[in-house]
Amino acid sequence: MSRGFGLLFAVIGTILLAGISFAISTREPLLVLLFIVLSIGFMGFGFVTKAKMRRKRETSGK
Repeated sequence: MSRGFGLLFAVIGTILLAGISFAISTREPLLVLLFIVLSIGFMGFGFVTKAKMRRKRETSGK
């Protein structure tokens, strides 16, 4: 995964985790649940994307 792409995933993941803390502080349980689901989904998407990029790089011979 390129540095820029990795940085983008890290920043978005951090924003989602900050959203969880914001929702907790405002005592909004539905927002907490929403941000948790989004965070887990986004992290899973990141792992899948990284695996696909690694497989593509291995098959191309780099």
